[in-house]
Amino acid sequence: MDMRSNNHGGHGTGKVALVGAGPGDPELLTLRAARRIAEADAIVYDQLVGEAILDLAKPSARLIYAGKKAGNHALPQDEINELLVDLARRGLNVVRLKGGDPFIFGRGGEEMQRLVACGIACEVVPGVTAAAGMAACTGIPLTHRDHAQTVVFATGHLKENTVDLDWTALARPHQTVVIYMGLGALEIICRELITHGLPGSTPAAVVHAATTPRQRIVTSTLAMLSADVRAAALKTPSLIVVGTVVDLHPVLMGHPGHEAVEPA
Repeated sequence: MDMRSNNHGGHGTGKVALVGAGPGDPELLTLRAARRIAEADAIVYDQLVGEAILDLAKPSARLIYAGKKAGNHALPQDEINELLVDLARRGLNVVRLKGGDPFIFGRGGEEMQRLVACGIACEVVPGVTAAAGMAACTGIPLTHRDHAQTVVFATGHLKENTVDLDWTALARPHQTVVIYMGLGALEIICRELITHGLPGSTPAAVVHAATTPRQRIVTSTLAMLSADVRAAALKTPSLIVVGTVVDLHPVLMGHPGHEAVEPA
């Protein structure tokens, strides 16, 4: 827990803004997100929120880390919900700051439900979700008339060593599948998509830390991706992308005006 100050915004009930911090690049923050961060008395932030974004907070703001890694949560979700309620009841102007968008695998819906149930004023500030940021930085369009008329977002988070997804729906042709939090289940995901109908030759990629200087991308096929030592070397946060749009990566990233994201 990082507390710059114990001061708060006064008495009575405060308010909470669920703010999307975007995929990592601070320049992809919305104007409203930057304004809410600058106004906040308390900021409850996740692991994927970078220092450059936290630097937008005023010096008196109280910063509280509530990040989550696989199997290691700084605060359980129920405790985060109650923390937001408690801070607002102290009269604070609170920002719950999340990587990406609060309503796309960000548990923003659960937090808002609790706030509404407690009569706390709440707003949602959308953010650029990781998949959209990844698409822009890798030249992998999420939709394309020649490749994919549908895009599906799914979470590959392991529960009891299984991934409980609608594999038949995900294995349909002419669509792009983006799987969040699936790196630890990469082998299972590739195997199940093939088992349920996608050819092993289907293009697939893993993208690490999209939009940041640490960005890495490994492109392959469903049959080969999980065995690729380059993919095995990647860490979270990473997205898995499946579909023929992946083949556009070298085409769109090779144009003369493109400025590649350089490794750190």
